[in-house]
Amino acid sequence: MSKFAFFLVTLLIGLFYVLHFDEVLADRFTAINNLKKEYILQTDTLTSTISSFFDQSSKIKELTQENQELFKFKNLHTSSTHELSNIQANIQTLNIQEESLEIVKVLSYVNFNDFTKVWLDIEKQNDNIQGLVDGEYSAGIVVRKANKAQALLNGHEKSNYSVYIGQNKAPGIIHKNKHKDLLSIKYIPIWININIGDEVITSGMDNIFFEGLKVGRVVKINKMQDQQEAFIKPYSQVLQKKYFYIYKKEPTKTPLKKDEEPQLKKKP
Repeated sequence: MSKFAFFLVTLLIGLFYVLHFDEVLADRFTAINNLKKEYILQTDTLTSTISSFFDQSSKIKELTQENQELFKFKNLHTSSTHELSNIQANIQTLNIQEESLEIVKVLSYVNFNDFTKVWLDIEKQNDNIQGLVDGEYSAGIVVRKANKAQALLNGHEKSNYSVYIGQNKAPGIIHKNKHKDLLSIKYIPIWININIGDEVITSGMDNIFFEGLKVGRVVKINKMQDQQEAFIKPYSQVLQKKYFYIYKKEPTKTPLKKDEEPQLKKKP
């Protein structure tokens, strides 16, 4: 065989081998690529599953907390519903109070030597003591004299009503003070702490005023063996006023229950 022929045969064998090897490599790379794609797909699926699991776990925790809150609100609602039912069941036995404010005008002094006792421009048909109001401040009390309304202003010796002092709500009774520009609060329990600067409000415990009407501020405190006395600077300048409001709190007619309705007697 000539060298040329041998070279040609060798070249053909080499080409055949090379071409066949490429196919094998191509097949192998295709398998590797497919394996890689499958791995990526499975990894994404697993990641998505894990993420979904944690999302669901977080959601379950959140819903559990919400459920606990709803359970508490349900109990509160149930309690409130029962309380409301009890109130509604007994509402007809309550002594319902009707409140109102009526504007009144000062007519004149009752006596020229006492500026804290004045006549008002309305009639008064009952003996209930009522509160006299100056805007957001207490100003005194109103009593009946000869079927007329008479105001006993702050500073009058008989202008007495119950109050609370400071944050501790120390109870006491308003009285006249020897100093014309001050008021006294007597019968304050010795064991309740009060301070200079404390604000004084009406307590409403005497049914003369409602609770919370401002009276004045404490400027002096006298401590005794079994009680305290406070001097206060009142807010209302009662001697300078021509108009006030009367606070009225009167019971309304209480409706009878069905089983308490009066029965008409039948004629025989």
